[in-house]
Amino acid sequence: MKAMLLAAGRGERMRPLTDTCPKPLIEVGGRPLIAWHLAALARAGVREVVINVSWLGAQLRAALGDGGDFGVHISWSDEGPVALETGGGIFHALPLLGAAPFLVVNADIFTDIDFAPLRLDAGAHAHLVLVPNPQQHPCGDFGLEGECVVAGEEGQRFTYSGVAVYSPQLFAGCTATRFKLLPLLKRAIAAGRARGQLYRGAWSDVGTPARLAQLEERLAALQ
Repeated sequence: MKAMLLAAGRGERMRPLTDTCPKPLIEVGGRPLIAWHLAALARAGVREVVINVSWLGAQLRAALGDGGDFGVHISWSDEGPVALETGGGIFHALPLLGAAPFLVVNADIFTDIDFAPLRLDAGAHAHLVLVPNPQQHPCGDFGLEGECVVAGEEGQRFTYSGVAVYSPQLFAGCTATRFKLLPLLKRAIAAGRARGQLYRGAWSDVGTPARLAQLEERLAALQ
């Protein structure tokens, strides 16, 4: 299975850190966020990785190269000066990802999710890894009924972790433009084609300098 790391965003909430450094290169626990994911992908047996870039993309290319230092091969999906949002960015990269289901990971999260067992059921267009709702996102995103992802009612929703397996079929009917992923996920849920699981291990949305500092403290305590 190929994987895509989403790394094109501006990281507005992390400013001023992201004024001069792309968010995935911000260090935590002694190495860039994106390096943790590349190492985890290599351990999971993933060898082909696509990374999308926009804001300060040249820095990412210079830091990661062809991926050989991480045990993977990186293909670059350049979105130009304006990032295409999550949906548009994945759609733009489909020629590099191929016709089979692929793994997608937000490059600005920190997690110990094992990518190796993640798969897409026959007939499904998405498999989402959900996590318990963090303090900054108490209402969650989606519900779970068994392995089926549902819209869910208030108090019964979990948060999308930023880790998923998608089929190219999820993007059927899309055109090359800037668009969000959420409407496509809602379409798949309504059609009964979204599966998921709840993960209760380590996970952090490193979205602000404060949350970055909190994560550094937690990792330091484990050493």
